[in-house]
Amino acid sequence: MDTTTTTEPAGKRRRNSSVVLTDRMCEKRVAKRTKIYDRKCPGLYVSVITAGVATFSFKFTDPETGKQRTGWLGVYGPDFRVEDARAKVYALRGMGAAALAETFRDRKVQQAKRGKTVAEIIEERIAWMKTEVKKADGEMRPRIETWENVASHLRRFLSPGLGKKLASEVTKQDIATRSKDIVAGKFGKPSVSNARHFRRAASGLFNWAAEPEQDYVGASPCINLGKLDPEHPRTRVLSEDEIRTFWHGLDRDDLPWDRRTRLALKFELVTMLRSGELLAAHRSELVDLDGELPRFDVPLKRVKKRRVIQQPLSDLAVEIIREALTSDKQQYVFASPLGDQPMNRKVMATALRGTKVKGKVKTPGICSLLGLRPFTPHDLRRTAATLAGDLGFDDAWIAKCLDHAASKKGDVIVPSVTGKVYNHSTRMKERRAVLDGVAAELRRIIGRPPVNAVERTELRLAA
Repeated sequence: MDTTTTTEPAGKRRRNSSVVLTDRMCEKRVAKRTKIYDRKCPGLYVSVITAGVATFSFKFTDPETGKQRTGWLGVYGPDFRVEDARAKVYALRGMGAAALAETFRDRKVQQAKRGKTVAEIIEERIAWMKTEVKKADGEMRPRIETWENVASHLRRFLSPGLGKKLASEVTKQDIATRSKDIVAGKFGKPSVSNARHFRRAASGLFNWAAEPEQDYVGASPCINLGKLDPEHPRTRVLSEDEIRTFWHGLDRDDLPWDRRTRLALKFELVTMLRSGELLAAHRSELVDLDGELPRFDVPLKRVKKRRVIQQPLSDLAVEIIREALTSDKQQYVFASPLGDQPMNRKVMATALRGTKVKGKVKTPGICSLLGLRPFTPHDLRRTAATLAGDLGFDDAWIAKCLDHAASKKGDVIVPSVTGKVYNHSTRMKERRAVLDGVAAELRRIIGRPPVNAVERTELRLAA
């Protein structure tokens, strides 16, 4: 941008000149950017640009480097006029040269931090989340183990449109507007759930950015936002006819999905475990498989609440495991077709709904192939829990099987601190009773008796 300064009369050497600075000079329109130095307060000057904006700055000598530096004071306006700028310079001079230089150094660093864009702090936040740290079990894992989901919400919903904006300039209205756009379907399918996840991810981002270590923003804009519409919980439960069709349909040889994937679906229905907990099941996590009290120990790194699950195994669950383990060398129960390694955590959901390419079905889903109304792997947990409830088992026992915090047993309210701090009982006896009951009920529904010990080693197993 072109810049002019007031000068001495023609004929003399050109140099920056000074006048007694007035408010009227700051308000005057200029054809080029113009700097006017104040004779009354040496070092103070105003820079006026063609848009009519005037900003005050102060030149001084840094005693540490011996070089001249410039400190920004503020923008001219009703609340900051020439006399205010002079008073600020006098106050700064009173600090002493060294303190003055240090103040402006700190301010420069602060302005650099506050100059970070949303896109920049998103990437810094992601790098921070994925950094491996030592966990309670002694393993090194990402600081935020769900960082991929958080990163997805930040990159999909916050970065577009707001990525180039300074993080310090993002307002509560920006976040609220983005939430409304997600609910309205401007980022794909309308989703209150996605809006809620977006808010949680954005809140975590800006709270982190406001911490002293980062100090990218003064405060988080994600406060006092209006409430989103309530989400309607899924209530899909398979009927007995659907369970029967589903179970026997999984045994069909013409299904386009791997046999172990289908066995994993059966295993979720039988054990009430989450997909992420069971898909990476390792041979070393199976306990007493040939004994009277078989169980599956899920390490805390795969559990949603980061606590070890010791899940009792019914005879039906054991049958499924035995069929899935096709050789003594196989280490993972539900090994991938690509090798002895866990399957992708989304493979069960994908198998149920199928895959599409450019809107066209590539591989039909199991639900479609079997003529069943669509459902998800999580609905299998709900179905098993419903079967247990219909059999008369206590809700607290069922909650233990689902790895939920039980706050009520019968009609007695149990303080949450009891389960979190004092009572570490795994209720194995009650949980085994529930899961054995569900297995027996499933056998009744599908019309298949248990496999006895002799048949287990000689025949293809009943699961």
